[in-house]
Amino acid sequence: MHAQAPFNQAFALDSLRRISLFIGAYGSGKSEVSVNFARWLTETGHPVTLCDLDIINPYFRSADARLAVETAGIRLVAPAFAGTNVDVPAVPAAVYSVFDDASRHAVLDVGGEDMGARVIASLKDRLGQVKPAPAVYLVVNPYRPFSSSSQQIVQLASLLGEAAGLAPTGLVHNANLLEAGDATLLSESWPVVREAARLLGIPVTFAAAMAGAVPPDWGGRTPEGLPLLRLRRSIRYFESD
Repeated sequence: MHAQAPFNQAFALDSLRRISLFIGAYGSGKSEVSVNFARWLTETGHPVTLCDLDIINPYFRSADARLAVETAGIRLVAPAFAGTNVDVPAVPAAVYSVFDDASRHAVLDVGGEDMGARVIASLKDRLGQVKPAPAVYLVVNPYRPFSSSSQQIVQLASLLGEAAGLAPTGLVHNANLLEAGDATLLSESWPVVREAARLLGIPVTFAAAMAGAVPPDWGGRTPEGLPLLRLRRSIRYFESD
């Protein structure tokens, strides 16, 4: 039996860090991007630990994708009560293992807004010892409130960067309208995200979109030349099953 080809076999980044943090506003799609980024790492042969560090908001978090994540061979670290009605605001102790095991990549899904980003500030000393320094990706959806203009994205980056104690190193362009999206949304909002990156002095590292929302012939890049991570739905926002 032939091994199945990686789902995102055409996706590639010029610079890949062992530890990748994903921050963003509520509704940015940060958790879905985190899960799919971890899947891509696994499919390309990297052992991966996915850390759900959203201890503020118990809804729409990467731990909700536990079955898909663990089936893919990804180690999941999450608060003991994640996904229940007794969530407690505590960083899981197992998260510290990602700093000691240099053989594994770690994807950290950080809570939304500045309150969630403060979790990272509590880990700043350990993160500061990681070489090379972790990547800090700000996931941006230009169709959400407070991130619809370049200036708003700059303000968001400043707010979250200050709360986390780590400035974003790159933007992730994740344009969608609620759960709907298409290639037009990515292209139309590209100038806004590009200008925000220019003002911040950081790159737009990659774009993300649901696999069925963009043309197959785009391959692993958008027409603007951004690496494209094709997403598979992992977190069900409005479904009961």
